[in-house]
Amino acid sequence: MKLTKILTVALALVFAFGTASFAQTKEASKAGKKEIKAKAVKEARKEAKKFKKEGYHVAPGALPMEKQIESAWIRQYESDEDGFPLYIVASGNSVANTQSAAKLQATELAKLELAGSISTQVAALIENSIANQQFNNEEAASVTKTVAASKNIIAQELGRTLPLFEIYRDVNKNVESNVRIAYNSQKAMDIARKAISKKLEEETDIAHDKLEKLMKWDN
Repeated sequence: MKLTKILTVALALVFAFGTASFAQTKEASKAGKKEIKAKAVKEARKEAKKFKKEGYHVAPGALPMEKQIESAWIRQYESDEDGFPLYIVASGNSVANTQSAAKLQATELAKLELAGSISTQVAALIENSIANQQFNNEEAASVTKTVAASKNIIAQELGRTLPLFEIYRDVNKNVESNVRIAYNSQKAMDIARKAISKKLEEETDIAHDKLEKLMKWDN
């Protein structure tokens, strides 16, 4: 009977501790979101003021500029449970004779910037991985060359990106588009890993098991 009572008390304490921890985590998460929101609003007001002064406007029927930019800043401030950015963010700017053409070109440029950022991060991870693997100078040079040229490969593999905001202004008889896009960091690194692995297998004579070890870096 005493043992049953002790177990009941112990379970009650564990449950109470777990509930308290969950409540604290929830409160911390709410506080974090409020802080992000406050920062985003501040940055959005400042940036929207600058863009409007430069003659930019939003497309008819779109959300107000401040709201679009606020949403963009929230994405930029968001982080995962380890404190790393949840999204990789990039911008693009282009001038064309129609709004849709300008937006398309600006988005493609933003995707290239996004891919360049991903490629730079991958290059640093692979460089560290090479140092820990038994690669000869020729193999290391082949890997470095392939990774350096990976920006376009990654851009092609990205697919749909998350549009954060799009604004426009008239430039003589043309339209200038300024866009900002985002991509989930984890997904981006996974795509880069697969794309570069495939390219390395196609263009180098490095053994498959070596390439597997090379691409097992943590992201």
